[in-house]
Amino acid sequence: MMRNRIIVSEKPLFITIVIAVIITGGLTISSLRSTGGANPTSILCTFVNSQSQTQLKDPTTTHFSAIMYYATARGVAAQQTLPEIRTVFDVLQTLAPCNLLVFGIGHESLMWSAFNTRGTTLFLEDDIKWVQKTLSNAPALRVHHIAYETQLSEAESLLESYKTTPKCLPPQVDLKGNTECKLALSKLPEEVYRREWDAIIIDGPRGYYQEAPGRMAVIFSVAVMARRRQGAGDTHVLVHDVNRKVEQEYAEEFLCKNNLAKAENRLWHFKIPPAAKDSPTFC
Repeated sequence: MMRNRIIVSEKPLFITIVIAVIITGGLTISSLRSTGGANPTSILCTFVNSQSQTQLKDPTTTHFSAIMYYATARGVAAQQTLPEIRTVFDVLQTLAPCNLLVFGIGHESLMWSAFNTRGTTLFLEDDIKWVQKTLSNAPALRVHHIAYETQLSEAESLLESYKTTPKCLPPQVDLKGNTECKLALSKLPEEVYRREWDAIIIDGPRGYYQEAPGRMAVIFSVAVMARRRQGAGDTHVLVHDVNRKVEQEYAEEFLCKNNLAKAENRLWHFKIPPAAKDSPTFC
């Protein structure tokens, strides 16, 4: 059974921007002063002046750039590197406003939501402590608290057994209510199944010790979502921590190397087209 669910309605854009700038801007200035760096004001002026003329015509782009600048400044404990964040930023800048689904919450969550201004951004997280911590700093985020039924220790056996489980195989594979396939996330909130997601970020659940849920079921289920897309265009899938064996193997098995659009440090960006209705394989 899915554990308790927490849903918080999104607030207007200005609240998101103010929170991001205030929280991270203070850390930036403090860090620069403590390290004897350049004047924070001059750095910000240089950053703003470096923006193109098109940004002056498009204030939304300027907002995005400002948020990323503050959120990735020195002194902020980001979980992703600046080049990785820039890759996500570029994808969302192209798609926004869009439907964005994020597995895992953390330091970047408010930034992901802000990048998708006027779009729908939904976070799925199994660690209630992370849910509470993140929402205490960013109450505008929309978060579902969910449960996983796999463990990292099962990664190898699941990668083999799915091939002999009809309910795990295309073209008939589905997610909602599919309890026969252990890799299928069959008990997610209804909204997850109802919407078509333009972009999906996989940065959770935990996958660094044997009893952790691992990201096997998430990667598999995201592949199913992308393949079943009815709308026009590709599904953009961004998988973090591909330096780890499980993330890499499952991404290659279900998201497919031929769909890999970009690799940046520990982040892979896939562009997955809808599959033909009778396609018998993932790749």
